[in-house]
Amino acid sequence: MQQFVIGIDIGTGSCKAVALNTEGKIAGTSQFYYPTFSSKSGYSEQDPEIIWQAFVNCIKEIISKNKQVPIAVSLSSCMHSFLIIDNKNRPLTALLTWADTRSDEIARRLRESPEAENIYSETGTPIHSMSPLCKMIWFKENEKEVFQRAFKFISIKEFIWYRLFDAYEIDASIASATGLFNINNFKWNESSLKLCGIAASSLSEIVPTNFLRKNLNTQAAALLNVPVETTFCIGASDGCLANIGSNAMNTGIAALTIGTSGAVRIACDKPLVNFKSMIFNYVLDDTTFISGGPVNNGGNVLLWLFKTFLDNANPTSKDYDDFFKNIESIPAGCQGLIFLPYLYGERSPIWDEESRGVFFGIKALHTKSHFLRASVEGICFALKNILEIIEEASNPVKQLNLSGGFVHSKIWMQILSDVTGKKLFLSKTEDASSIGAALFCMKAIKIIHEYAAFNHQPDMIIEPNEQNHFVYEKYNSVFKNLYAPLKASMHTLHSINS
Repeated sequence: MQQFVIGIDIGTGSCKAVALNTEGKIAGTSQFYYPTFSSKSGYSEQDPEIIWQAFVNCIKEIISKNKQVPIAVSLSSCMHSFLIIDNKNRPLTALLTWADTRSDEIARRLRESPEAENIYSETGTPIHSMSPLCKMIWFKENEKEVFQRAFKFISIKEFIWYRLFDAYEIDASIASATGLFNINNFKWNESSLKLCGIAASSLSEIVPTNFLRKNLNTQAAALLNVPVETTFCIGASDGCLANIGSNAMNTGIAALTIGTSGAVRIACDKPLVNFKSMIFNYVLDDTTFISGGPVNNGGNVLLWLFKTFLDNANPTSKDYDDFFKNIESIPAGCQGLIFLPYLYGERSPIWDEESRGVFFGIKALHTKSHFLRASVEGICFALKNILEIIEEASNPVKQLNLSGGFVHSKIWMQILSDVTGKKLFLSKTEDASSIGAALFCMKAIKIIHEYAAFNHQPDMIIEPNEQNHFVYEKYNSVFKNLYAPLKASMHTLHSINS
């Protein structure tokens, strides 16, 4: 039978695993979901034990399907998760996800402080409540007893890695998304540690992203049904590996993802520093950064539309098909209706947890279908704005390589192409981050010499409709100017409802 590598992505909503054989073909997939809960407004928490079990189940299912063990297993993980561990290696808190905004006031205070620009340029991480830096300061100020009992401050990947090898180690990619890591010297950042009031010993040991380990602890090996000598590659973050998985590593190509949230990313040989828009700069390897910007509002906006406008809290794939057929008949620009899609606050480029969604330009002629299409267009405008900032800081982008759940809708992809004016390339592979993790590992263990070793021709290329793009350019200028004059009113509404 053909040998394979498992790439596994520890995501926010699920663990996803892909077996990639040595010819670059998919040899099996697995996915296990887990819940997020909110004990208070602004909280976004998970149970790390449930995530560990999903991780175990994914690997076991892949092995069961293939009836053999992998050559190696490579890890991808969501960024910005945060967990406090005591000196007996037990969680003192729930796992906080990137979406947890309890530290929004701390983030705002830090963004407005004299040291803000220095912290951003040193760490490459935007100053926002998503970052472990802000989460840690929140615990220092609000949960002092828990903070004082802390032995280690870790991410979900470190939690799982410890379960595998009894070692607290963190790859430079996940570390570079914490706000605690210096992307210039690849060490824990002294000014960040000072802000948090901790020593580097409270954090894991930093290792390269191509770091390999064997000698699993016997309990983990038994749970996974693999030999203790199985090779594990610590890997990188989901966003960085998605660029590999979607073949977006060359100049002029950007990776664009829309899942629950969204992001635009390019590969660079040095950080793109822009304090105003706080482009993120995360480490892929010793010589490569993945730079770009994330949005909070993507597929979650569509779920809100289904629940609020269509009285459907659990839409099926057919419901989504009907949704897009419905909005296809509405002209580009929705006859003057524009949507600021900040339902869940927003990250790039405004970095404002207190921002709010806005429908602007409502007239009597607008129907429900106009509101639905305007919402999709608003998500696309938000991503276009990030793309423009990236291009200003680097090189023109000629094509967007796509990933995420939105690729199941050709209509949504066409709207994105029309809004951005870019060619869209879609390869119908499995999860880009999992594929990227597998390819990354194959290069680390020298099965392949370059990430593009197995790249095939795209399954679909979508060209922009020039007439629609011309219309969207006019509306985009309005979209970009809406937030600034509304910011103060958004913050007032936030304070009234806090």
